Amino acid sequence: MASLLNTVPSLRLPNISIAQRVRSSSVSFTRRNFTVRAAETDADKGVKSTVPDKAPAPATAGNGSSINQLLGIKGASQETNKWKIRLQLTKPVTWPPLVWGVVCGAAASGNFHWTLEDVAKSVVCMLMSGPFLTGYTQTINDWYDREIDAINEPYRPIPSGAISEDEVITQIWVLLLGGLGLAGLLDVWAGHNFPVVFYLALGGSLLSYIYSAPPLKLKQNGWIGNFALGASYISLPWWAGQALFGTLSPDIIVLTLLYSIAGLGIAIVNDFKSVEGDRALGLQSLPVAFGTETAKWICVGAIDITQISVAGYLLGAGKPYYALALLALIAPQVFFQFKYFLKDPVKYDVKYQQPAINTSKLQLLSGTCMMTTQVTKYRGKQ
Repeated sequence: MASLLNTVPSLRLPNISIAQRVRSSSVSFTRRNFTVRAAETDADKGVKSTVPDKAPAPATAGNGSSINQLLGIKGASQETNKWKIRLQLTKPVTWPPLVWGVVCGAAASGNFHWTLEDVAKSVVCMLMSGPFLTGYTQTINDWYDREIDAINEPYRPIPSGAISEDEVITQIWVLLLGGLGLAGLLDVWAGHNFPVVFYLALGGSLLSYIYSAPPLKLKQNGWIGNFALGASYISLPWWAGQALFGTLSPDIIVLTLLYSIAGLGIAIVNDFKSVEGDRALGLQSLPVAFGTETAKWICVGAIDITQISVAGYLLGAGKPYYALALLALIAPQVFFQFKYFLKDPVKYDVKYQQPAINTSKLQLLSGTCMMTTQVTKYRGKQ
């Protein structure tokens, strides 16, 4: 905890230096707000890119979606209400997989019961994993991505100046400390001798920080950053739910980390909308490193092959109905991959993400739940 508290204040240190990477840009600061306006990027100097021709026009005050704004996804309307802006920064659309991960982990523990106390514990764990720590992750990521967003999405809350520097920093701290506080409460509530949920929350928070913040900034490397992101979304809430109601064993940890390969594919989807800014600022996302055509196949391959392999595992374990259920969940995501994503991953990323990625995340967690439940039962018979 102490190391984290000594590290996170560095959030105030980085200065916006877009001028080093963006020609003819202007940056203006006041104590309470700042605005960033990018005029000419490296792409304007002859770097070939097909992204600007395919990307949808940015939302403005008159034509954006208020629902998208509240969910924190592309195509959002401009807002002046600070609470709506704060909610937008936490990206509520990303919470459901974390919430579902807690459910799966609790179920796989074999010790969850439909009592008022167990339900209350799981709800608090969901709040910790979703609104608080995922909200912290998304807010800190937007903070450190403000230079890239000034190129890709200048209408977003931070680069547009809709929310001030101090307000963003305050939100980061409130969400972080709130999430860690709930984690400590859960350990006390569960009677843990070792505060396993707190350390899971602390480790996840540190991973979120080094994913977004320099000097490590894991997201600069497409493979490492996307796997870290995918593993966090799949494994951490799972581990928290299972540790809260049962025992978190090494075989379950390894199993969920292997299954996180599919999470890597899901994380790549978000990189396509940022190709222009990533290229200009030197970030080696997979669409930048391999090109959009190759990266889109890496993306769907990581998702589909992992999920089909799990269905095969369940079939081999004598659970044909589990396997068929997973294949039934895979089918719609493959349909949307060919209908939208593989045609144009930039233009159709939102249309693909809303139905297919959410189905994919639920399928991933459901598949992991079935596998870990099998492992738990097998271990109990030995």
